[in-house]
Amino acid sequence: MRGAAVVLLAAAAASVAAADVGGPALDYALNCQGCHRADGAGTPGSVPALAGSVGKFLRVPGGREYLIRVPGVAQAPLDDAATAAVLNWILARFGNDDLPADFSPYTPAEIGRLRRDPLTDVERVRRDLLDAIARSK
Repeated sequence: MRGAAVVLLAAAAASVAAADVGGPALDYALNCQGCHRADGAGTPGSVPALAGSVGKFLRVPGGREYLIRVPGVAQAPLDDAATAAVLNWILARFGNDDLPADFSPYTPAEIGRLRRDPLTDVERVRRDLLDAIARSK
């Protein structure tokens, strides 16, 4: 009897844990975390960090659009609503301290409109935006 109670308790705990990780957090884990890592640190030399930088892009012209048009977002296998939710979750998790005061969350319509035109020269656009961020300080 005690063994059955332990199994039921473990199953209930796993169910609660799975519920806590659903939605945008789970979509991030499945679609973004492989390259950007669980802590948003990125992959040195190939994938930029989200932590400590992603919110800063929203402070300069073109930065908001950039975050949608990067290939990982523009070509994500998620629908526009799920993509907006993940992007908003990323900003809250890894960029909340850097968000401009007038930040408004991404909408599915905005994602759908901008992801149709993914960036082809990501490194140049990123470099230009980082320069703009540095100048705005």
